[in-house]
Amino acid sequence: MSSTVLLLALFADSQISFKKVFPASDPPYVGITVTESGAGEYRSDPKDEQPVLFQLSPAEREQLFALAAKVDLKQNLESPAKVANMGMKTIRVERDGKAAEAKWNYTDNADARALGDFFERISESEQRFLELERTAKYEKIGVNEALLNLQADWERKQLVAVSQYLPLLDRITRGESYLSMARKRAAALAETFRLEQDAKPAASPDPSK
Repeated sequence: MSSTVLLLALFADSQISFKKVFPASDPPYVGITVTESGAGEYRSDPKDEQPVLFQLSPAEREQLFALAAKVDLKQNLESPAKVANMGMKTIRVERDGKAAEAKWNYTDNADARALGDFFERISESEQRFLELERTAKYEKIGVNEALLNLQADWERKQLVAVSQYLPLLDRITRGESYLSMARKRAAALAETFRLEQDAKPAASPDPSK
């Protein structure tokens, strides 16, 4: 049985949630939930009843749940070192009607940091989506700058769930009210994201061989 099949069996009918509360940051609150199917919700306000919806790719979903499988949430993950406030983070896993969670401001646990970093990538991706959505609707002169920010994050390998951007990018590409440079940049990004979306992940090795 492949590692992917074992992983999905382990997390069947489960979801992973991430919460970060950091009043000094923008946004001061981040709440993310991802189900075993890769469907996710992002909130920048705990009272938000209309979260941003996204869909992780199969490879991203597998990576996230593989990271979660490495973290023992029964441990005290908070580092004994005295560090500045970096935002209180909470990871919660719900599976088979049971839940486990852990909190930390800063942790020495490399697996927990990696899991937190993945959720930070999701948060940054959704903030870029909201920025592009807002400028495309209300500040068309700022669309090119929003696209530059999106492109920079892509080049830094910070973006996930890129399929969510495609409807916006296509609208900008076709919109004659946008700057020509913005339309060209949107078209180029859409092409890049579609190629990424269509790329097939490498097959898992056959353990029987």
